[in-house]
Amino acid sequence: MIKNKNIIFLGSSVTYGNDGYSFVEMLAERNNLIYIKQALSGTALADTDPSSYVSRLIEKVDRSFAADAFICQLSTNDAGRGLLQGRISEGFDYRDFDRSTTNGAIEYIIKYVKDTWNCPIFFYTGTRFDSERYALMVSDLHTIAKKWGIYVIDLWNDKELNDISKEKNAKWMNDPIHPTTLGYYEHWLPFIEKQLNERL
Repeated sequence: MIKNKNIIFLGSSVTYGNDGYSFVEMLAERNNLIYIKQALSGTALADTDPSSYVSRLIEKVDRSFAADAFICQLSTNDAGRGLLQGRISEGFDYRDFDRSTTNGAIEYIIKYVKDTWNCPIFFYTGTRFDSERYALMVSDLHTIAKKWGIYVIDLWNDKELNDISKEKNAKWMNDPIHPTTLGYYEHWLPFIEKQLNERL
């Protein structure tokens, strides 16, 4: 169960939310969470600049925080900016991961979190939008998850989440990627919360 847990959230604009308010704050309010949210709009997993997920995780997240779980957004910006997806490594050491690629950054983050907090790790996807590159990222994420024994909260492939009317889409989504505040609450939150409650 997620109640009363200490959780780290890492991501970009979808994790940041509308004026800084997303499913993260909703989860915290409903479940009495203590949390760190390191979210910055426009940022990518691949470590190609100082704002990357990798750089911010290392430099800005308190290593002494007693984390019960780590939740990371599979950033749409990697796909949107055409960053290299890279290969999934055969090894488990930092030197095996090319963190300038999306897959290398994901593996680096997993290794870092395991070494630092040794807590359950979740990556969550966005709901479906028109992007072959992001579809490939989701597919590779599942392969990485099997390799490392982590969890994927897969909104991308859930039929019920994606099979919504035009009216609900207009109410729940600001654009194909970013939920409205109501969209977070009514559409994404129940799914994410259920997945976490089943695994924590």
